[in-house]
Amino acid sequence: MKRALSAVEVASGVGQRPDLAAAPAAPAHTEFDFILPRGYVDDRGAVHRDGTMRLATARDELVPLMDARVRDNPAFLTVVLLGRVITRLGDLPRVDDDIVGGMWASDVAFLQDLYRRVNTEGHTRAAVLCPECSHEFAVDLAGGRLGES
Repeated sequence: MKRALSAVEVASGVGQRPDLAAAPAAPAHTEFDFILPRGYVDDRGAVHRDGTMRLATARDELVPLMDARVRDNPAFLTVVLLGRVITRLGDLPRVDDDIVGGMWASDVAFLQDLYRRVNTEGHTRAAVLCPECSHEFAVDLAGGRLGES
């Protein structure tokens, strides 16, 4: 009869098969670069297209619900939320809900889709099927010029 391992032996790895040892976890991907379809135009007329969005925290999704602008107009939630998770846009010194509110609607729609993808699926890739040859491949939806991925 085989004896049970003590808690110390279990914690130190005694009795584990070396081929089943857990591999070190890869670092989590928490920031995602993107390129806006149109770009934010600042007060000087400069266009800012490349940026970075981080994963949202529970706080990011809860705090905007207490914002008076969101309580008055629930559609404003998107603007406030995106202003919290976009960490960089071009060479702007900061990104907040004022910047997001001044973006083209098509750029906000792009960012909403990116937010949904990275926070539910953890990546910005989508499977695509070629209509000509039926070859399946992945494209990165985080932006770029037409034909780039």
